[in-house]
Amino acid sequence: MKHHAISVQDLNLYYGDKHALKDIKIDIEEKSVTALIGPSGCGKSTFLRTLNRMNDLISGVKISGVINVHDQNIYDNEVEVEMLRKQIGMVFQAPNPFPKSIYDNVAYGPRIHGMRNKNELDQIVEKSLRGAALWDEVKDRLKDRATGLSGGQQQRLCIARALAVEPEILLMDEPTSALDPISTAKIEELVQELKQNYTIVIVTHNMQQAARISDKTAFFLNGDLIEYNDTDTLFSNPEDQKTEDYITGRFG
Repeated sequence: MKHHAISVQDLNLYYGDKHALKDIKIDIEEKSVTALIGPSGCGKSTFLRTLNRMNDLISGVKISGVINVHDQNIYDNEVEVEMLRKQIGMVFQAPNPFPKSIYDNVAYGPRIHGMRNKNELDQIVEKSLRGAALWDEVKDRLKDRATGLSGGQQQRLCIARALAVEPEILLMDEPTSALDPISTAKIEELVQELKQNYTIVIVTHNMQQAARISDKTAFFLNGDLIEYNDTDTLFSNPEDQKTEDYITGRFG
């Protein structure tokens, strides 16, 4: 029996007057891949960002409801957001390496959290780059600037950077939308490997991708969670007509 890594109850989010997420209830299983699908502006990226409180950075956002990670509501006042974001990593749509060396990109998080021992940093950097399936391609050029890598390599570097602080949960916001098909395939393969050790929640516009890599899929529309089920079931036998219309391309 899989345990729930994240349990969301009665989540509502407003941008000013706009009701962007409406009474969301969802349990996300640990060490699995959950895909969030739906047309642009339907709330899926907003929902993803509530899971590590990235929306806190936006003015005028009001959030109510409960998001439990390990039975603690991450919106409780005593939660330290820095520690929360260490536990719940984020990979964005466009690769965003820091203008530093490959090594320094991966070592950045551990250093912020007080790691100074060079041997330990070396081990973390290697382990994280191996975890992101990038080590063999960059091991001889760790001092080179990360911005010299290809787009697909930069995105895997950003995954390595997220892994370096040993999160339990990895959030991915359309991580392959800026990449070519070969790089996309590598990241998809990587996601399958990472779920052995991490809980992954991924926003994707690509329904074939959701079908290929996720265990469960949640379909969002206009701020509502319309349907949430095992991916195979949701795509082959959706319960809601709106889900069927979306996955068969009638809208969106």
